[in-house]
Amino acid sequence: MSKKELKTNAMRILEKHKIPYEYQTYECDEFIDGITIADKMNLPHDRVYKTLVTTGKSGEHYVFVIPIEAELHLKKAAKVVGEKSLDMLPVKEITAVTGYIRGGCTAIGMKKAFSTVIDETVENLDYIYVSGGKLGMQLKLSPQDLKKAANAQYADIIV
Repeated sequence: MSKKELKTNAMRILEKHKIPYEYQTYECDEFIDGITIADKMNLPHDRVYKTLVTTGKSGEHYVFVIPIEAELHLKKAAKVVGEKSLDMLPVKEITAVTGYIRGGCTAIGMKKAFSTVIDETVENLDYIYVSGGKLGMQLKLSPQDLKKAANAQYADIIV
């Protein structure tokens, strides 16, 4: 398979903005949770982040990037984005809303630019791993570059 075939929308956006990244692939045909992926790829759990999509009481969608072992604190997250409350986006709606599939969802290059918040635990890390935009791919990049590419902010959003 040529490198060109491996390019995802997220990778094209990173390259367009001259943001350095590395990618790794792994065998995957269906959704696998982040902890299993980290173990499969021998990646440190504290460096692997998952992307979650929510819907606010207003009907707007919000994206949150948190450590794989953490849980999103819906009240804290709602406060950060100025919503009364948030609900997780139903799995069946992920592709329609983001353009990505479950397990391949990344904060970079969604169908629409959603308000994005990255948990503040990344601030002192030099690199993290996030989904590359399709099943079986992880991107390694600096949290600052993810923040820039996703037009995100940092905040305390985990339990």
